[in-house]
Amino acid sequence: MTASMRVAVAVAVAVLLAPMASVPAAAYGKAGAAAASPVTASPPKSLPRPAVARLVDLNSASRDDLQTLPGIDAAAAQRIVAARPYPSKAKLVAEQVISFEVFLSLKDRVVALQQPALRARQSPHGSRRP
Repeated sequence: MTASMRVAVAVAVAVLLAPMASVPAAAYGKAGAAAASPVTASPPKSLPRPAVARLVDLNSASRDDLQTLPGIDAAAAQRIVAARPYPSKAKLVAEQVISFEVFLSLKDRVVALQQPALRARQSPHGSRRP
């Protein structure tokens, strides 16, 4: 079994077992669960929504946008721009543009979007229109 298959099985098991975690113990006939009185919870107070961080595209962001990332100063932003294009964000470390520690601090805030190729080149049917 390959690693990807193991991951898929683990995810499937987690999804199947998740509904069971929310079932009250009384539904399973646990001793003492039926004797406990039901708890009436007050409605939850509205919580502030967490700020949504905007993803920065390594292949098209300006130097100023790159400097908003943690650990990226003007020199690092210049190195990132000079080493473009990136097929993936992991290339930042593989090509030694930034350190692994800096990469760990910003990996969830960056993407490496690819420029779309011309559709006529990708289509085996040429430029036929429906």
